[in-house]
Amino acid sequence: MSKHPLQFLEVPRRDPEKQDAEHRVKHFGEIYGHYDGASAAAQAGRCLQCGNPYCEWQCPVHNYIPNWLELIEEGRLFEAAELSHQTNSLPEICGRVCPQDRLCEGACTLNDVNGAVSIGSIEKYITDEAVAQGWRPDMSNVTDTGKCVAIVGAGPAGLAAADVLARNGVRSIVYDAYPDIGGLLTYGIPPFKLEKRIVEQRRKLLEGMGIRFVLNTRVGEDIAFQTLLDDYDAVFLGMGTYEYVKGGFPGEDLPGVHEALPYLVSNVYEELGYQDPAVPYVSLEGKKVVVLGGGDTGMDCNRTAIRQGALSVSCVYRRDEENMPGSRREVQNSREEGVEFLFNRQPLEILGTDRVEGVRVIQTQLGKAGPDGRHRPEVIPGTEDILPADAVVIAFGFRPDPPGWFKDFSIETLPSGRLRVAALGHFPFQTTNPKVVAGGDMVRGSDLVVTAVHEGREAAAGIVRYLGF
Repeated sequence: MSKHPLQFLEVPRRDPEKQDAEHRVKHFGEIYGHYDGASAAAQAGRCLQCGNPYCEWQCPVHNYIPNWLELIEEGRLFEAAELSHQTNSLPEICGRVCPQDRLCEGACTLNDVNGAVSIGSIEKYITDEAVAQGWRPDMSNVTDTGKCVAIVGAGPAGLAAADVLARNGVRSIVYDAYPDIGGLLTYGIPPFKLEKRIVEQRRKLLEGMGIRFVLNTRVGEDIAFQTLLDDYDAVFLGMGTYEYVKGGFPGEDLPGVHEALPYLVSNVYEELGYQDPAVPYVSLEGKKVVVLGGGDTGMDCNRTAIRQGALSVSCVYRRDEENMPGSRREVQNSREEGVEFLFNRQPLEILGTDRVEGVRVIQTQLGKAGPDGRHRPEVIPGTEDILPADAVVIAFGFRPDPPGWFKDFSIETLPSGRLRVAALGHFPFQTTNPKVVAGGDMVRGSDLVVTAVHEGREAAAGIVRYLGF
C-alpha cells in the first residue's frame, strides 16, 4: 500500500505534457510526453489500493493495475514490467490507444474525487522505460513442447496469441499480407496516437521470444490454407475486419468520397515512405472535409485531415456528444485542433454531379432506447440543411469480410460474417474446424485493441490445452 495514504489529496493528477495544438498539427508524431521515474512514482502513489479494484475489473484483460502501480511507486520497474505482461501482450500500445476514460480510469474510485490515477500513461511508461533499461521478457523457465502453430494476421489478436503460445513453449509462425506487423496498429491508427517505432520495438521483443513473421504473404493466395493445416499443429485466425459499413444513401460512390480505412492506410504509407500502386495516397489538403461518424476511426480521420492541411474539417454524428462512441480524449484533441462537431445530424445524401459538392443532413433527437440500450436517433421533419464539402470521409465502422475459402475447410460464419466459435470452455474460440481457432474483430466484430488482445490470449490458452499441455 502507498507509503502516503493521503497522497491522492497531496499530489494532484498530472498527465504527461501534451503539445499545444498549434504545433502538433504540423507533424504526425505522438503528441503526449513521458513521465520520468519520479513523476511516475508520484502518480502511481495516488492509487488507493482499493480492496475491490474497479479499474482492474473494467479492464478487458483484467490487468493487475494496483499491483504494478505499487511496484512503480517503490521503484521496482522490471518487476512491474513482468507483472504487466502477465495479463497484456501489448501494454505499451494499450497505454497509448485504449480509451482509458471509458475503461480503467473511468472506473477509478478517485475519478469523481480528485482525478483518476493516470493509469494509461503509467502503463505506457512501464514498458517504454523498462525496455530502454534493458528489460526483456523472461523465457528462462520455458520448455519447448515441439509444437508449432500458424497464425494468420499480425494484428493485436495474432500478436497476443503468439506471445501466450511462446510463453507456453509452443512456437508460432505469423503470416500477414502487409509488409510490417501490427495490422491496424501500424496501418490504421495514425502515428500521432501510436508511432510506428513502438510497433517495431514490440516486433523485436516477440522475435526475441522465438516468434517468426512471414510478411507480404496472403494466405489463400500466396500460400494455401491447406498447407497450414498440413504443416502445423493448429491454426489461429486473427484477420480483423476490413469491410467498411456503408450509409446506404445516394452519392456514396461520387469522386471525392473516401472510405476511412483506405484513407488512413494511404497516409501511413506516405509517412513511412512506401510506394505501392495499390495504395494511392489520398491528400485532403486545401479541401472542405466532412467526416461522417463519431467513433475513434472518425476522430483519426478528423485529425489526419487537419494535419494534411484541410481548409476545414466538420465531423457529423447522428447522436449527441454524450452518446458518441469515440474516446472523450480524442474528441477533445480533435476539437482543440480545429475540428467542428455537428451533433444530432444524420446524413441523407452526398451531393454532386462529377464530384462531391456537399452533404445533405437532417437534425435528429434521441428517442427510446433500442435492444442494445442506446437511444435511437429520430429525425426532426423540416430541419434539412446542406453542408458544403469537396471531400467526404465515411467512418461508420467495419464488418468482417470472410474469404470464400473458409467454406472449403468447414469454417462456419454467422449471418453477420463473424466467425462461429465455441463459447468459453475447454477450448475457447475454437471454430467449427477443430484444428482452427480464431479471435479478435473477426469473431467479436470491430472493437477495441485491448479486446482483440484479450481474445487472442484466451484463444492461445485454448490452443495449449488442445495440444495436450
